[in-house]
Amino acid sequence: MNSAVVFTATRLPARLDSQAAAAFLGIQEHDLPVLARAKLLKPLGNPAPNAPKHYATCELEELARDKTWLAKATTVLAQNWRRKNSHRLNTPRDRMPSEATLSS
Repeated sequence: MNSAVVFTATRLPARLDSQAAAAFLGIQEHDLPVLARAKLLKPLGNPAPNAPKHYATCELEELARDKTWLAKATTVLAQNWRRKNSHRLNTPRDRMPSEATLSS
C-alpha cells in the first residue's frame, strides 16, 4: 500500500505492509526490523526472515498514541544508528594530499 493512500484513506485496512506501517509510524522502512529485534514491534503471524511483513493497523494505532513506546522506539533507533556510524569516527578519513607533497 502506498504511503499517500495511508494518509488519505477514510478507513484503513486491517493490516499494513512494511512501507505503509513505516509511513504510519513516521519512520523509515529499514527501521522496522530494528524495532522488531528490540521486541517493540511484531509482524503478524510468523513470517520467514525474507518474507514480506504485515502489521496490524489496530496495534500500530495504539503504539502511535503511546508516548512511552514512542520514546523507547526513538531511543532504540538512535542507538542503532549511533552504533552503525561509530566505525566512521574510529577509522582515518581519506585526505587530499597537501600542496607541499604535490609540488615535490
